[in-house]
Amino acid sequence: MIEVVTLFFIILGITFDLFGCIGLLRLPDIYNRLQASTKCVTLGTCSILFGVFMKFGLSAAGVKSILCIIFLLLTTPVAAHALARGAHLNGIKLWEKSVCNKYEEDRNALS
Repeated sequence: MIEVVTLFFIILGITFDLFGCIGLLRLPDIYNRLQASTKCVTLGTCSILFGVFMKFGLSAAGVKSILCIIFLLLTTPVAAHALARGAHLNGIKLWEKSVCNKYEEDRNALS
């Protein structure tokens, strides 16, 4: 039974990682690409690591996988925020078909 659940989490993680990679290739601007990479790839990688934890239990590999999950959950949002803020401050525009664009208001407020 554990093998089936482990395999489920690993396949789920690979699927989310695949969708995240497709999003990096297909989405039009840096802000949308950050959305794909932070959501899909984080969930996918954490699912794979959780499957590894379920397979190996509290052995060295299992504990390392839990530590990696915690590290990913703490650092990925910070890195994505830093990248988005850097792109915003450097004037990288949104995609021209974006529905909501607060960029100009922010630029005028900073001036």
